[in-house]
Amino acid sequence: MAPNTPLQLSFVKSAPSVDDLPDSDGEIAFAGRSNVGKSSLINALANRTGLAATSKTPGRTQLLNIFVLPTGRTVVDLPGYGFAKVPARVRAGWAQMIQRYLLERQALRCVVVLVDAEVGPTALDLETLTWLADNDVPFHVVATKHDKVKPARRDKRKAELAAKCGLDPKEILWVSSAKNVNIDELRKRAYRWLHED
Repeated sequence: MAPNTPLQLSFVKSAPSVDDLPDSDGEIAFAGRSNVGKSSLINALANRTGLAATSKTPGRTQLLNIFVLPTGRTVVDLPGYGFAKVPARVRAGWAQMIQRYLLERQALRCVVVLVDAEVGPTALDLETLTWLADNDVPFHVVATKHDKVKPARRDKRKAELAAKCGLDPKEILWVSSAKNVNIDELRKRAYRWLHED
């Protein structure tokens, strides 16, 4: 992939279950708490507004939203976990749907776990990272909303966030969809993760 080239993602469908997803030769999934900026980041990777639906209301992504590249590889936007204003039984259904997807999706190469750079990692973020590790699901951590952390605090914040995640600060890529920080680097990494066989 050429430098600075947006990912040529096209929306395929929203699916209520892993059983309803089309076949794929390779796939990555974006996970994170509600309002962490998953949809905004997918739009930034594709350099398109409105590709992935964004909302100021947490929890609007309620299905497995799948996008495809011209190579046939796919990207899935998972429902956010956390404080969505929906009944507990609905949230429990989402958790079951997501877990089935993560355990049963043969095409899944890795999960990109998004953590809010300003407030995370939350208890739910850490629970997710532990669950992925315990179930041998490969993952990478990306810190969103880089622009929300004051420059004077960034080095300390990067060290704190990485330590809480049990990772080296160099293992976490910091990005900002709003300010286009490290979006090119994440595009390159996402393309590589998708096409590693």
